[in-house]
Amino acid sequence: MNQSQSSPELRLLLIGRGLRAFVDGYVAILLPVYLLALGYNVLDVGLISTSTLLGSAALTLAVGAWGHHFNSRRLLLSAAILMTATGLAFISVDSFWPLLLIAFVGTLNPSAGDVSVFLPLEHARIAGATTDATRTTAFARYSLTGSLCAALGALAVGVPELLETTGIRHLDALRCMFVFYAMTGFVVYVMYRKLPVPQAEAEVVRPAPLRESRTVVVRIAALFCVDAFAGGLVVNSLLALWLFGKYDLSLSVAGSFFFWSGLLGAFSQLAAPKVAEKIGLLNTMVFTHIPANIFLILAALSPNLTAAFAFLLLRALLSQMDVPTRSAYVMSVVTPAERNAAASFTATPRSLAAALGPTLGTAMFAAGFLAAPLVVAGGLKIAYDLALWGSLRHHQIDSQAPGN
Repeated sequence: MNQSQSSPELRLLLIGRGLRAFVDGYVAILLPVYLLALGYNVLDVGLISTSTLLGSAALTLAVGAWGHHFNSRRLLLSAAILMTATGLAFISVDSFWPLLLIAFVGTLNPSAGDVSVFLPLEHARIAGATTDATRTTAFARYSLTGSLCAALGALAVGVPELLETTGIRHLDALRCMFVFYAMTGFVVYVMYRKLPVPQAEAEVVRPAPLRESRTVVVRIAALFCVDAFAGGLVVNSLLALWLFGKYDLSLSVAGSFFFWSGLLGAFSQLAAPKVAEKIGLLNTMVFTHIPANIFLILAALSPNLTAAFAFLLLRALLSQMDVPTRSAYVMSVVTPAERNAAASFTATPRSLAAALGPTLGTAMFAAGFLAAPLVVAGGLKIAYDLALWGSLRHHQIDSQAPGN
């Protein structure tokens, strides 16, 4: 598939990513607010956030294990239907156990990045729709689109406050945002019906389970688990809880912060391919991530809101540069036939490891250790960066290097 043939497909995938990121951007912040408004405590918020990540991991694992039996277009359409059902189901019940179940089987995302079943499916299609020379740039555009739209979505957290000025109850105003989430899922479904049926997969490269690339993928996935566990301690839902708890922020101020944070993260992803061209994919992943996590620790220890915002924004400027380079690195070290499975099996452990974070983080909050999740997350992420460098430094991949 050449680049001209793939451009309509890439545009659809980018638009779909943008729409999902927009609603994820506000859901991550409003999820704890909505649950607290229902009368649940901070630890309940952590358990439901954990359930969303565990469910995403289970679905992603299923795609990795059995997804090669189905074409990716059908799986993407099914994911869009599930997204619509998730939004409608979440506002239909108030009881804890049904909410926990909906969180597990649905597509809600409490984090800044994409952890849903969409991710490996879209990654595999992007990898197949690009050349070796353009793959890193395509992943950067994909990540950039997600970050920009998530930043805009963060601004939408002020909408419930506007709705309340018209006389709508606080809880109903929050529910309106989940209705819009469901509507977005339906729009993504309609759009993805236009994706081409991947007939070329049967003729050129048929998706296959991991075989010859299993060793390197397992090693990468194990390292990614450390990063993901640490990230689970500071997903946007928990970071919002930290800001609300320590500084008593309003929704509109929190939305503005997450907007600027997302915007800086988007710019960092835009710069990532150029940096990778100069120093390589692995170096970009490691040497931008370490200072970002030093800033996270400094934010946790900051004496006031201004300093905390400054360090968190500096972190945002660097922390996302590893996202497109990580995706391109994984796609470059496996054979084309194994890309679906590799994307799933590197994403699944990340989701499983990240799922532990929200519950542990909210337990620390409940115990009064507000700074602990951020400090622990920063320290673990730095350890991950050093381990990644030590393990893979002899397996360097240039950003323009051909895949296997």
